[in-house]
Parts: sequence; C-alpha cells; structure tokens
Amino acid sequence: MKFAAVLNSDGGTLRTTDIAAFSDRMRQTLETAGHSLSIDVVAGKDVVETLDGAASRRSVDVVLAGGGDGTISAAAARLMGTRKALAILPAGTMNLFARGLGIPQSLDAALKSFADGEIIAVDMATANGRPFVHQFSIGMHAQMVQLRQKMEFGSRMGKIRASAKAAWATINNPPAMKVTLSIGNAEIAARITGIGVTNNLFGEGHLPYADNPAGGVLGVYVTVAQQRAELVKFFFNMARGKWRDNEHVEIHQADRTVLKIHSGSRRFRAVMDGELVRLDRETTIEIRPGALNVLVPASIAEAKAA
Repeated sequence: MKFAAVLNSDGGTLRTTDIAAFSDRMRQTLETAGHSLSIDVVAGKDVVETLDGAASRRSVDVVLAGGGDGTISAAAARLMGTRKALAILPAGTMNLFARGLGIPQSLDAALKSFADGEIIAVDMATANGRPFVHQFSIGMHAQMVQLRQKMEFGSRMGKIRASAKAAWATINNPPAMKVTLSIGNAEIAARITGIGVTNNLFGEGHLPYADNPAGGVLGVYVTVAQQRAELVKFFFNMARGKWRDNEHVEIHQADRTVLKIHSGSRRFRAVMDGELVRLDRETTIEIRPGALNVLVPASIAEAKAA
C-alpha cells in the first residue's frame, strides 16, 4: 500500500519526540514490509491543508495521521465516505478513538501493527453535518476544556494535570442548561449539567471509548448531577467506565437525535473530538455507519470478522 503520513509537530507527544529519528523508523518499518511512504512534518497551523493534499492524491491508499485529537478528527473528516483508509498514530493525551480500534498505544508499536495491518470499515457521526469520530458534548465537558485552555502545559502529563484542575473547578461551579433532546419519538426536556453524544456506546469498565466502533448507534449520555458529591461521583464513575452505576446519568441509544438549547446559547460552547466549537441553538446528530475505512492490527480485523 502507499502511505501518506502527516505528522503534526505541535500535537500531542510528537512535540517532545525526535521526529526525524521516528520518521526514519517509519520508513524502515513500512518499506521493509513492502509499502511505500511519503512523510510531511508540519506545524499545527498547516495540518488541515496538508491533510487535504494527502486525501486528494489518487495514488494514496492510507493517510497516516499523527497528532492529538484535533489532527485525527480532521483526517477522518477528509476521508469519510472515500475508499482511502486512516491509520492513527496515537500521539494524543488519551487516544480514545485509537483505543476503540485496538491500536497499540506506543508510537513504535502502532507503526509495527500497520506493517501487516488490515482495513475495516467503522462508523462516524455528524453534528449539523460536521463529522466527528468520538464525541459531541455540552455542559461540563465544554466548560472544562474552556478552563484548561487558559492554563499552560507543555507535555502530556501537564495536560492531564491541567484537566484535573479544570475538572475540580467545574465541580465547584457546574453549568446548568435547559435543553430539549429528541430521541426517536420521545422528547426529553430537562435542566442538565452535561450531555455527551458518542459515536457508538462506550464500553464498561475502562476509559470512555466504544468497544464496538461499528455498532451503528449513537450513545446519548445525559447527566443532571448538580451537588458537589454527585459531581465527584460522576467524574469518578466516568473515569472508570462505570456509567451504569451512576443514578444521575441516563443512557440512551439512537441513530439520530436533535438537541435544542433553551438557555442563552451565546454563553455556552460545545466540544467535538476535544476541540471547542460554536454551540448552535439546534443541533442534529446522526450516526454514519461504515463511513470510515481504518487500518487496524491484523489480529483486531480477524477478531471482528469472526
């Protein structure tokens, strides 16, 4: 296969990686396995343009994207609905989409898995037509991201510490939003502190990622927790993947949901795949089954085919 690698030198763990040495290992690993490879190492501001170029090249079979959540989401959006596949270098903080695909969590191990990897089709989702691979969320998560952006950190561990500080600040001053959520023929009107709509249901007992990335459903997680003790329990359950143990979380599934904001929407933002975006007063979120081809380890492809 012909790989086109786009590495965000400002993103995730790549900012502290010797990219020249890693690029050499990429060439050796993939070319030894019979593949061809081009590599573009670019600053964050140039990632989208470079991904556009890689995705538009007819000869390319796989776009190999390295960076944080924003880089991976941008790459997936450009490959959605095409025959080209996405290979993910897990260089972000949590790498949740990559975890759901069974991709090894070290850069070199992921690279080795691509040498004899196989392509499978997985789902994506859209919010008002804009694609995402992991989650669209409002309320507490968006507030946490806004607070974290005001903090300084230069490493993965620094970002984790900043996230913990932002979470504690959010627990002490949680947002409250009046919303209506339409799921099928049902309509839920509530005052919520957070809603997450996910590309497939999260698995239980681990970090929040989908066990089945081709399940064909949206996961809709609604929390109305407001008291500090309730919010602490919510964050603790979320981190351990114990969603169903929390009495303040409702879980639904659907192929389409419509979210309407009745609070002043100018005060709030949404988060898509870790990036802050404008929150529209009405958002239609839909699952797109099999819309993205991904390169995964051969053992994962075999297990899913069994």
